[in-house]
Amino acid sequence: MKNPGWIAIALLMLGSLPVQAYAQASAIPSAQSAPEAQGENRGRKLLDQMVTALGGDAWLNRVDWITYGKGATFYKGQANPYVSEFEEYTRAQPFGDRVVIVSKMGVFIPTSKRDIAEVWTLDNGYEITFRGKKELPKDDVEDFQRRRRHKLEVVVKDWLHQPDVLVTYEGTSMVGRRLADKVSVLTASNDAVTIDMDESTHLPLSRTFEWRNATYRDHDVDEEQYDGYQPVQGIMTPLIITRLHNGDMVTQRFLTKVVYNSKLSADLFDPDRPLEKKAK
Repeated sequence: MKNPGWIAIALLMLGSLPVQAYAQASAIPSAQSAPEAQGENRGRKLLDQMVTALGGDAWLNRVDWITYGKGATFYKGQANPYVSEFEEYTRAQPFGDRVVIVSKMGVFIPTSKRDIAEVWTLDNGYEITFRGKKELPKDDVEDFQRRRRHKLEVVVKDWLHQPDVLVTYEGTSMVGRRLADKVSVLTASNDAVTIDMDESTHLPLSRTFEWRNATYRDHDVDEEQYDGYQPVQGIMTPLIITRLHNGDMVTQRFLTKVVYNSKLSADLFDPDRPLEKKAK
């Protein structure tokens, strides 16, 4: 007959195994949280690759830039017959933006006139003419500032360093005819941006965000698409920028020249600066 003491010890040892196994399993992340962590890691890795593709430190440390080009507007899919020529001067910190509209005048000898400009500050926008300045319509200012807060450089240099920000890899999508990796960035205040990056070059192809329309109480979608990349002073620069609102094309800009880090004068972004001075 077997010793009952040994039987009791054996049963005690067998009974303790499930408890020990459960304790070890509880220290392992659950199957549900693992994909989330992988999505976070892959999303951030893709954003790092995007910054590198854009030029790395050269892109991150831009002080200011000047863009020259032409722009077209659209309404319900139909293009406005007038194409405007512009010069835009942008400063990173503190933010400032000055857009000069160039019009072609003259009957026999065409000449260029720069008789209107827009100056944007951190919280307002102004129209500048020879008669002075006036504030731009409230809706236009809100739209511009909303888009400024969701720019790629703001997401990379500000959003990604905020506490509790969530970066998620959303899979692949098609932007135009290009296969893209989709990454979403969500802040603690539930502000979100989705960035589509070319799967092969990692360059951004589009930036999308939504917001609630205060008038109609529904959600509007703003999308900016980037194409025609060219290297400029070590920075990959999109020369074609298309903006869509709720899927409809709104504006399209074709850049003809871009210059970075020109040490622009501070008074260039002063709304009280006389228009007669050359914007240089």
